[in-house]
Amino acid sequence: MSLKETKNVATNRQELTITIDGEKFREAIKEAYKKNVKKINVPGFRKGKAPLHIIETYYGAEVFFEDALNLLYNDVVEEAITESGLKVINDKMDFDMVSISKEDGVEFKVTVTTYPEITLGEYKGLKAEKVIAKVEDSEIDAQINAMADRNARMVAVEDRAAAMGDTVVIDFEGFKDGVAFDGGKAEGHTLELGSGQFIPGFEDQIVGHNIGDEFDIVVTFPEEYGAEDLAGKEATFKIKLHEIKLRELPEIDDEFAKDVSEFDTLDALKADLKTKALERKTKANEEEMENDLVQQIVDGIKGEIPEAMFENRLNQSVEEFAYRLQSQGLDLQTYLKYTNASIDDFKASFRPQAEAQVKFRLALEKIVEVENIVADEKDINEQYEKMAKDYGMEVDAVKAAVPAEEIAKDLAVGKAIDFVKENAVITEVEAKTEKAEKKPAAKKAAAKKTTKKAADEKKDAE
Repeated sequence: MSLKETKNVATNRQELTITIDGEKFREAIKEAYKKNVKKINVPGFRKGKAPLHIIETYYGAEVFFEDALNLLYNDVVEEAITESGLKVINDKMDFDMVSISKEDGVEFKVTVTTYPEITLGEYKGLKAEKVIAKVEDSEIDAQINAMADRNARMVAVEDRAAAMGDTVVIDFEGFKDGVAFDGGKAEGHTLELGSGQFIPGFEDQIVGHNIGDEFDIVVTFPEEYGAEDLAGKEATFKIKLHEIKLRELPEIDDEFAKDVSEFDTLDALKADLKTKALERKTKANEEEMENDLVQQIVDGIKGEIPEAMFENRLNQSVEEFAYRLQSQGLDLQTYLKYTNASIDDFKASFRPQAEAQVKFRLALEKIVEVENIVADEKDINEQYEKMAKDYGMEVDAVKAAVPAEEIAKDLAVGKAIDFVKENAVITEVEAKTEKAEKKPAAKKAAAKKTTKKAADEKKDAE
C-alpha cells in the first residue's frame, strides 16, 4: 500500500489517493478465489473445482476484483490515514475508483472528515461565582418527615365515616343510561380519597359513608375522556364500601431514629443528614461554578466544526439513553410511543447538549495542546485501578480493553478542567447573581466516554 497524495478539498475534508501494488492485489485475488470457488459452477468442472484462470476466462478477468479489494480495503485505508498524520472523525468516507487491474494493482481515492482547527478565546482569568453551601433546619425536618411518611402504617378505622385522606376499599360498577359499560367494574379496589385517581366528583361522594354502606354516586365524564362513548356523558356508579383505613405516622423521636437508621438518637440522625446534605450542595455548587466556566470557554472558541461530530455525539446520547431505559425494563420505541415523539424529535432534544459537549471537548483538547498538559504513568495506573474496581474486573483485563493513550488523553482533559479553575477568579457569594444562564451537559461524563465504553465492552465479552 502507498499513500500517493493527500489533498485538502474543503474545510475539514481531505482526499487521500491510495495505491495497492499488483503483487499484493494478485495475492488478494487468490484469497478471494479460495473463499468463493466452492459456490462457482463452470461447465466441464465439478462445482467448486475450477482453477482460478478458468473462472477468470469464463466469467471475466475482473470476477474477483471487488472481493479482493474488500479484503484489503480497511487495512490499507487505515494505514494511509496513519501515514497521512490526519486526525479523522468516524464518518462516512466518499470512495472514488481511479484504476484497477490484475497487473498494475489498484488506485482509488477516499475523502475523509478531519478534526477541526479551532481557536481558543479567553480561558485564563475567567470569572465565576460559587454559592456558599448552606443547609437550613427546615430542610432536615422535611427529610425526617419524608422518612416518617415512608414508614407510616395503615390503621383500620371503624368508628367513623370516610373522610378525605382516608384509603378505602370498595366495589363499584358503572352504568350509563342504566346499562353497565366496559371497564367500569371492580371489586376490592383500594382508593385514596383526594388522590384524584378517579374522575372529578367520584371520590368526593364517598366521603361521609360508613363501612358496609351501599350507595350510588353520579358523575359526568370529562369532555376529553379517552372513551368516546363516555366523554361528556353522565354515569351512575353503584358503590359498596368495605374498609376505611388511615395512614398513621410514627412518633418522631429517638426510637424512630433507631428504627430507620444506624443512629441511637434523633439528634445524631439529623446531624448526619445535615452533613450529607451539605456535601451534596457543596458538590452541586462546585459543578455549577464549573459549568459557568465551561460555557464561557465554549462561547469563546472559533472554528468550523463538522456536522459529523455533532451527529456522532447525538447518536451516542441516544444510545446511552436507550441503555438506561433497558435497565428499567423499557425500550426506546416503547418510550417514544408513550411520549408521542418521533426519533427525529427525540434526537433534536439532545442537540444543544451535544453541541456543548463537542465544543467543550475540543476546547479542552486545545488547552491540553497549548499548555502542554500531560498525564504521567502514576496517574494512568491509578485510573486503571479505579476502573478495575468500578467494573469489577482485573486490572490487566482493563489494560487489555483500554489503550493507555486513551486513558492519558482523558486524564489530560480532566487536568485541563483543573487548570481552568486554578486560573479563574472565583467569587464566593451567598446567592447567585441573576443572569441568563446557558449550561452545557455534564462535561466529565463526556470526557471519559471512550474509556468507559471500551471497558464495558471488554466486560461484556468476558
